[in-house]
Amino acid sequence: MSNSQYNDKNEQDELQKYLEEKARQEHEQEKQKEQEPETLSAYDACVLRESARVKELIAEAQREVKRGLDKE
Repeated sequence: MSNSQYNDKNEQDELQKYLEEKARQEHEQEKQKEQEPETLSAYDACVLRESARVKELIAEAQREVKRGLDKE
């Protein structure tokens, strides 16, 4: 094998190692990102609070209707 062929092979090996390491790092970052809890924006937090409040009001209204029907 000539010196230039050896250098080309060495560069290819180094590039392959670099790409494999880069892919491994990206995979690790994605895995870590999936495990981290997502922070809510102020808007999302407000929507969740209001949604819970609406559900509570609906449940309360359904209980009152049921109590009204039970009295009849």
